[in-house]
Amino acid sequence: MVDPEVLERIAARRAELDELEEQLVKQLDEVKAERDELAVAERVLTRMSERTAGERTAVAPASAQVGGCAMLLVPHRGGSVDETALPDDYRRILAIVRAAGGPVQVRAVGEELGLQVKVRGKLEPLRAKLVRLADRGWLHKRGDGKFTARL
Repeated sequence: MVDPEVLERIAARRAELDELEEQLVKQLDEVKAERDELAVAERVLTRMSERTAGERTAVAPASAQVGGCAMLLVPHRGGSVDETALPDDYRRILAIVRAAGGPVQVRAVGEELGLQVKVRGKLEPLRAKLVRLADRGWLHKRGDGKFTARL
């Protein structure tokens, strides 16, 4: 015959384990619910960051590797592209040409930028930027080598 005290201890332990099982099932359900919420949050954040990254690339100037160096590209002027798509130094150049109110020489733009205009080598990179702006439709290069702003 089985000792009633042993049966009582077994029943008590079974009750403890049943209670522990209920607690663990509840905890497991909470963990699963939180994991589901995190998965949803992750999908939403990923979608939002992809959208904002797409918007940033549409606004930010594109860059390319040239000779192992990152170079900013000047976008073509168009209906959906405004000055904010230009790198800062190009925007400054564009503002100087617009402020001049008429045809401006590279030397005058260089003086406004604070370059050493007496040194020809300091003006050539600036001339290249002005030509690039003209090629992309931001400025107009006249036959005499001067630049004007496009309206």
